[in-house]
Amino acid sequence: MRTAEIKRKTKETDITVRFSLDGSGKGTIHTGIPFFDHMLDSFTRHSRFDLDIQAIGDLEKGPHHTIEDIGIVLGQVFTHALGEGRGIQRFASVIVPMDESKAEVALDVGGRPYLVFEGSFSGPVEGVIESWLVRHFFESFIQNAKVTAHMNVSGFSDHHKCEALFKAFGIALHSATKIVYNDGQVPSTKGVL
Repeated sequence: MRTAEIKRKTKETDITVRFSLDGSGKGTIHTGIPFFDHMLDSFTRHSRFDLDIQAIGDLEKGPHHTIEDIGIVLGQVFTHALGEGRGIQRFASVIVPMDESKAEVALDVGGRPYLVFEGSFSGPVEGVIESWLVRHFFESFIQNAKVTAHMNVSGFSDHHKCEALFKAFGIALHSATKIVYNDGQVPSTKGVL
């Protein structure tokens, strides 16, 4: 079973994440930021990963530290669960519409962290999450998961754009981490991801 658990405690946050790549889309998510819980729940359901996040953060100062640190820990736990990546598909891309919005995500789970993010939000999403924090969450995840991601989002509703993005990311990550080769090889000419 490709699972992992990581706990991280700093002066700003106290986070525990349990994660399974081979799940069924079940999650228990408590970040203290209801809209962010909703986005992570959408990610979990559509990725088919199992995810348990318990986070306490210094929300009286704003959501920045909590969102950033969850991205860090989620990226780390993903890497631990993936292991050597033997037999995985490695590459995936998906387009997800949500009403007037559309998100496109292309991934390489190949050990090279890089993010290309195109799209913008009109202001704080649902009045809570500053728009730059959406990108910053993905940056934090990608740096720690060592994933290359190209993400593009368009539309009118910030809520719909954000949700389409989290859904697309989950679906693409699920596809990229599926075991599709039975030879036990790492899908890389280098022999390692």
